[in-house]
Amino acid sequence: MSKFTSVIKYEGDNKTLIWKHPQEDFDSYTQLVVHESQEAIFMMNGEALDLFGPGRHTLENQNIPLVRKFLNYTTETITPFHCEIYFINRTEQMGIKWGTDTKVQFIEPQYQFPIQIGACGELSLRIDDSRKVLVNLVGTESTFGQKELMDYFRPFLMTKIKSYIPKIIKEEKINIFQIDEHLNDFSIALQQALLPDFASYGISLERFFVTTVLKPEGEDSYEKFKNLYFRQYADIAEAKLRQQVGIIDQQTEAEKIIIESQAIAKKRLQEGYTYQQERGFDVAETVAAKESSSQFTSMEIGLDNVTRIGSEVDRILDGAVDGALTKIESKASESIVCPSCGKVVARGRFCSECGKEL
Repeated sequence: MSKFTSVIKYEGDNKTLIWKHPQEDFDSYTQLVVHESQEAIFMMNGEALDLFGPGRHTLENQNIPLVRKFLNYTTETITPFHCEIYFINRTEQMGIKWGTDTKVQFIEPQYQFPIQIGACGELSLRIDDSRKVLVNLVGTESTFGQKELMDYFRPFLMTKIKSYIPKIIKEEKINIFQIDEHLNDFSIALQQALLPDFASYGISLERFFVTTVLKPEGEDSYEKFKNLYFRQYADIAEAKLRQQVGIIDQQTEAEKIIIESQAIAKKRLQEGYTYQQERGFDVAETVAAKESSSQFTSMEIGLDNVTRIGSEVDRILDGAVDGALTKIESKASESIVCPSCGKVVARGRFCSECGKEL
């Protein structure tokens, strides 16, 4: 008579994804213990039947309805039965490394030259559909771990990745010289492309990372376009720098002109004449200089012309001087010496310095 197992529980390690219990003879009062993040599946004649989640379960007849279809019950008492029980580890399997076994060749989308690249990184997987995994991957194996899973998926993964890499680079128009800046987006796009491929086997691709893109450093065609790319951006940066320097020079010159104008205006104000009067002085000086030069270089000038020019210069100078004197006298008439403090103050009823009545 076969020995029945009274308690069924998982006895594998964390890296084991699927573990088959060694005992195959049970009765309807056997206790099944399923840990958190696990599932237990009863298999009979190669078919996945009843599934149990975390908890402690008594294998009574009503708890295993699918198994009962294969059994002939004559009584409601303790009933022995023979089947296989698999424990499924549904924890996320992290840190699984991947890498392309050969270079991927395609046409670079921006500069349109042929290029070969490789890629590598890490991924994490989790069993999502226990029945699919058992039927499609495990078969009659008693244990199925991370290594066995990747050995099964590696050829499949390489084929898919090497077809998706150039497709995503072209669709996203990723510049090969800037691809390191887009590794996060590149990783997400590859993960999204691979999700349905893994799902068909009952596996969930939880995370997928491209950590390194291997470029053909040293190849003539690659180096040629690499130098062209960096020279292009160096020229743009230099042009921008020149533009900024030119703007600074223009701003400096404008500020210089403003400062000089303000200094000249202040000087005129202090000396008591206007811009128009200064221009009158300049015209008079210019006319006098030209006429004086003409007297030494040409003997055809007449005395009448000399007299006329002298009169004109006198008139201009007299007008400028009279204007300046008038302005000075006007300012003088607006001020008065305080008899109390002796200060020159504006004419008014009271002294602005000592406050005495004027």
